[in-house]
Formats: sequence, C-alpha cells, structure tokens
Amino acid sequence: MADPYYITTAIAYPNGKPHIGHAYEAIAADAIARFHRMQGMDVRLVTGTDEHGLKMAQTARAAGKDTLEFATEMSNHFREMCARLNVQYDDFCRTTEERHKLASIALWQAMAASDDLYLDRYEGWYSVRDEAFYDEKELIAGEGGEKLSPQGTPVEWTVEESWFFRLSKYQDRLLAYYEQHPEFIQPDSRRNEVIQFVKGGLKDLSVSRTSFDWGVPVPGSPGHVMYVWVDALCTYLTGIGFPDREGAEFSRFWPADLHLIGKDIVRFHAVYWPAFLWSAGLPLPKQVFGHGFLLARGEKMSKSLGNVVDPIELADRFGVDALRYFLLREVSFGQDGSYSAEAIVTRCNAELANSFGNLAQRSLSMIFKNLDGKLRSDLESGEADTSLEASVRSNIDAMQASFGKLSFSEGLDSWMSAVFACNQYVDDQAPWALRKSDPERMVAVLMTLFRCVRDLAIAVHCIVPESADRLLDQLGIGADTRDFAALADRDWFGDLVASGFTVAQPIGIFPRLELPVEAEA
Repeated sequence: MADPYYITTAIAYPNGKPHIGHAYEAIAADAIARFHRMQGMDVRLVTGTDEHGLKMAQTARAAGKDTLEFATEMSNHFREMCARLNVQYDDFCRTTEERHKLASIALWQAMAASDDLYLDRYEGWYSVRDEAFYDEKELIAGEGGEKLSPQGTPVEWTVEESWFFRLSKYQDRLLAYYEQHPEFIQPDSRRNEVIQFVKGGLKDLSVSRTSFDWGVPVPGSPGHVMYVWVDALCTYLTGIGFPDREGAEFSRFWPADLHLIGKDIVRFHAVYWPAFLWSAGLPLPKQVFGHGFLLARGEKMSKSLGNVVDPIELADRFGVDALRYFLLREVSFGQDGSYSAEAIVTRCNAELANSFGNLAQRSLSMIFKNLDGKLRSDLESGEADTSLEASVRSNIDAMQASFGKLSFSEGLDSWMSAVFACNQYVDDQAPWALRKSDPERMVAVLMTLFRCVRDLAIAVHCIVPESADRLLDQLGIGADTRDFAALADRDWFGDLVASGFTVAQPIGIFPRLELPVEAEA
C-alpha cells in the first residue's frame, strides 16, 4: 500500500471574496499534493472555510443577510477559486457543518477530561478582525495614539465570563519540543519568532465567548460558544473523520505531514494547536510551514489602498498555468514576494513561451515535417546526446530534491537549467542543417529532443498540470505514465515506438502573454 501524505491549507475566513494571498497558498498546497502523488504516495489535501466568530456575524449583519446564508455564499467563492485554479482538494470542510461541530465538541471534551479547562472571567484586549487576544506588551500605538494589535488592527477591551485553557501548563513542554524537533516549525525565521514568544511566558487562553452566539456551543455550558480558533484548528481533524479515532481515514492520515499557512497565523498553529492536541491525547502534526505574503509592487494589499487583486481575474487574463508557474517561480517560498502584471508577462514569456514552449514546438514540428511524425528507437546515441539526457535527468533530480524541501523557485531554476541545456543542444546540433548533410544524425538528434521534452513535461506537471497534460498528449504519453516512476523507466521510448505512435502537427502549449493596456500606460 502507498505511503500516506496529509497536507492542509489554512482554513480561510470568508468574510470577503478570496484574494491573491488565498490563491497563492492554495496553488502551493496543490503543487505539493501533486508532487507527492507523482512520488506514488496516497495523498489527502484538505482545505475549507472558517465561518464562525464575531467578525462573520458583523459582516453578515452589515450586508443585511442571515449569517449562515452569507457564509454559504462566501464559502462558495472559495470553492470556485479552487476549481478555476485547478486546485484538487480531497475534502472541503466548512466549520458550520454538523460533522465539524461534532468533531469540535469531541476535542473540547477531551481537553476537559485532561482537566485543562476551567471557568473564570476574562478581561483583556481582543481584536475582532484577527479573532485573537493580545497582551498589553504586544500592542502598538496607531497614528492617533490608539492601541492596535501587532498586525495593526483595532483592539477593544473585553470583559466577560469565559472558559480558559491551561496553556501555561505546556510552556516548558513546547520549548523542549521545538528544540528536539527543529523541523516542526519552518522556515527557521518563523521558528525563532515562536520560540521567543513562548519564552516570554504563556498565559492561560480564553477559549469561549458569551458576547455573541455565532459559533460551536460549548457542551454543558449554556450561553458559551467556542473561541473561533479552537473550532477552526479542529477542521484538520474533521477532514479525516475525527472524532472516530479508530476510523480508516483518521488512523491512516493523522498526524498531518504538513500544515501550510500564512506567517501571520503561525502562533495559533505552533503554540495553541500543539497544546490542544497534547491535551486531547493526540500526536502533533509533523510540520507547520508559515509562508510569506504577496505584495503588490512591493506594497501590502489592502482595500483602503485599492490594490487588492482578484485571483480569478489574473487567471482569466494570463492563464491558470502561467499564474501558477509565476507565483511558485518568482517568490522564494517562505519569504515575502512581490508581483505585478509586468513581472508575470516577463517571467512567463521568457521561460514558458520562449524557452520551454519553443523547445517543445520546434522539436515536434521538425519530427512532423521531416519524418512524417514517425519515431525511431534503432539509432545509437552520440556523446552529445547522452550528455544532454544525463544533464536533464540530473537537473530533474535536483528539482525533485528542492520540491521536497518546498523550495519551488530553486527547483524550477534547476528545471530551467535543463531547458536551457536542451535549447543550446538544438543550436549546437542544428538539425535543420543535418537534414541534407547527415539525415541519420538528424533523426538521432530529434529523438533525443523528443525524450528530453517528455521528461521535462512530466517533471513540471505538478506546477502546470493542464499545460503539461496537453503536451504529453501530443507526445503520446499515457495518463498513467506521468509520474516520477515513469521517469525512471528507460524502456518507455522503445515501447512507444513499437506501439506505432506518430507525432501530429503540434499545437503550441504556452502562448506569449501581452501586457494589459492599463499596465502599459
């Protein structure tokens, strides 16, 4: 049986439509999931929407809509985003679903059974926008002297009866775990931030609210609803069948291999979540990775600046695969990165259209025109041919190693090195000239190129799946032989030739992109 691999995205808060940051995370998670499927693993990707909390209730009220009706409408936008961006999740969990309420209650009851919950009175600063509590020492001053959260959001003094979780009890255990498992929080910069936060001292955490009722009811405590983060984090368990701990899905996929999240919510996942899980008697996820933010021309996106971008609009304008490639190629994953229409056009034209797309197009065109599309496997490879194929394989191996560390940009750099090597080979061998001077040598060159293009298309499949599939269709590569095991098969070419496959007139895969008129102006 294939090894399991469980990956989750952050559970998006749908008080508005998805923005490019949501798309960035979803695309990265999908690429990771596809990469591990290509390695032959049994992958489960879970995403969803976090629909409880005061902010959702307030936003729905302002829109004049029933809260659940509003949540459903907004949640559907996130489903549509995934469909448009070719993000293939295995489960989409909504926190308003009955199955999730049962899972959250089971988690709460397990924490209560560990004597980690007690009733008291909460007085402190709370950010509705962040759905987070903050200590006085964490607050910053706004331009008018008002108190703001570390994220720059308004905070308000809150006083209410609340259930508390004994977070302080887990401080030493957390610090010991971080030291023993440095891979748990990545990248290292996030890990260091979390360690400093925990070393500063952990206070018990307020985990219920009585000032509103839009949430999962606390069992046995009328008037209390769970703190939205208890509820939201539990989604990772809901998506694999919790509270049935003995169920086939839960026992196979938990603990999660990777929680992929934005850097602004690392604390919830690397401090609160491990403590909740330990309290409930559950093992911890293997890794929490906090990626950076996407900046519009170097500026953080906000509605007030008017620079919030609809990812669907970008996909419609430039193409889904071009957007996927750009986001994972341009930004060093884990760090903040900037994007613009000009950057997308420049990067994708240079690498997808001019380099790889042109390589595939002219290789297949020469086979179609000069050989009537027929392939041959009876030719001996020359030194230049074996050298190129070895270079391509070596660079693909390096790409796989980088992808395994979530270093997408580095991995795609290795892939592009292989593409450049192929294009240099074409220039050096000049098959168009060999047609008259040495026809047999021309065939050997074209067959070498055919094999290399196939390998490159399979290697980049997890990044640009639709485009890679269209190219592999033109190469006659079956849908069941588009994984990394297929790359290790050295008999595939002879089998393809024996099948009688012929190359048809090729169709371009990566059209050149044009800069939008408004961007040019």
